Amino acid sequence: VQLQASGGGLVQAGGSLKLTCAASGFTFSNYRMGWFRQAPGKEREFVATASWSGYTLYYADSVKGRFTISRNNTDNTVYLQMNALRPEDTAVYYCTARDKYKSGVYVNVPSWDYWGQGTLVTVSS
Repeated sequence: VQLQASGGGLVQAGGSLKLTCAASGFTFSNYRMGWFRQAPGKEREFVATASWSGYTLYYADSVKGRFTISRNNTDNTVYLQMNALRPEDTAVYYCTARDKYKSGVYVNVPSWDYWGQGTLVTVSS
């Protein structure tokens, strides 16, 4: 299983970035996909998730209205469009996947099955 995240970088506050996660080694359409982030010295936190179909989306309150998660089940790819970025969005962003039949609260890190290596997003003020 591989989850390869890319698209991170340095951006000014108010700017935009689009993260991409390329998945392989499992049946992508059988998995819910998500994004988490971890800022220096802080715990990993939930950002957004998309159901296996991509129709049901959930966001952390801190990013609602600014970030959009989407997925392409043909290309086995999940995206995170980030707009109106703020310095507090600075973190390593991780792509994650879990079986679509698995229950458990989305914000719980242990409820997810697979994790990517992360991509760093830095927002300057």
